[in-house]
Amino acid sequence: MLSAIKSFLLGPAEDHRDEAQDLRIAVVALLVRAATSDADFGAEEKETIQRIASESFDLPPAEIDALIEAASTEEAETLDLHRWVQSIKQAYSEEERVALIEKMWEVVYADGVLDEYEANLLRRVAGLIYVPDRQSGEARQRVMARLGITPRKD
Repeated sequence: MLSAIKSFLLGPAEDHRDEAQDLRIAVVALLVRAATSDADFGAEEKETIQRIASESFDLPPAEIDALIEAASTEEAETLDLHRWVQSIKQAYSEEERVALIEKMWEVVYADGVLDEYEANLLRRVAGLIYVPDRQSGEARQRVMARLGITPRKD
């Protein structure tokens, strides 16, 4: 009886798996967008996305590769970010959204260089998923410290 009520209220279990998969694709698509925003999607960025997806979703390597392929395809076909950020805003807590921004900083710094397009994308995504500039900046500093990147003095 309870499972029938739960199924009625929440929908079939398959729908939840699809929602989880859609959320994974949204996250990885944002990581791919971060990697490709400077028009140079190098091996370091690909490896970083694979590592982050593996750590984030606890999937076997074959499923990670399929997830990255699906996200890359969707990223190439989608111009705006709103579909992905809507999924993330609805599913992620504030802490998880900050962690996602930190993961995106990891991707853009994977090659050791921050391009202006990458910085712009991170600012836009942070705003769209309601991560304040201060928290995004702190996430950026944590990534730079972890990777041994020193800020440039202009």
